[in-house]
Amino acid sequence: MSKEASLQRIKDTGIVAVVRAESAEKAMKIVESIKAGGLEAIEITMTVPGAVDVIKEVTDNYSSDEILVGAGSVLDAETARACILAGAEYIVGPTFDEETVRLCNRYQKPVMPGAMSVTEVKNAMDAGADVVKVFPATLFGPKIIRAIKGPIPQAPLLPTGGVNLDNVKDWIDAGSYAVGVGSALIAGAEEGDYERVTRTAEQFITKIKEARQNK
Repeated sequence: MSKEASLQRIKDTGIVAVVRAESAEKAMKIVESIKAGGLEAIEITMTVPGAVDVIKEVTDNYSSDEILVGAGSVLDAETARACILAGAEYIVGPTFDEETVRLCNRYQKPVMPGAMSVTEVKNAMDAGADVVKVFPATLFGPKIIRAIKGPIPQAPLLPTGGVNLDNVKDWIDAGSYAVGVGSALIAGAEEGDYERVTRTAEQFITKIKEARQNK
């Protein structure tokens, strides 16, 4: 899938599902539950045991039209390359690493490094970031999006950390490109309730659509 097409799908859906799990098996169950709820962009974090293999399994089981799989918590270019070769269509990091951004641009895969300040956002954009992950967004709430967009209104921002069903409208209203959601989405998996994960995914889709329609 082209870089442009991947970015458009993330923007249109408005949410990246962040998968963290104690095992590869559990991660796959979460992926299946999220997909059943209608979410397309699913990020496998490198904190999942055997994360690269999980990405490969997702790409083996589903076409890119079904699931747009990405890699998260990527700290360096070496890890990014391994994930891309396994089938990751985009790379997300908690921090800004210039070599990772360069590698993703070389492979023409969307890259979303983490930042918190206006300076960090600008540096990431200057280096070629496609979207900037605002992390941990929970420290400031939706006002951080407005604050960054004051001097840099063109910045495509993906807040991650603290986004939930109660405040997702506020994040969208603040001008987020999309949102990254982890624990609030997959909480049901902690109790083995994967149907709850599916229902929560559906609720997030509805909330984001409503927020965008009412803007």
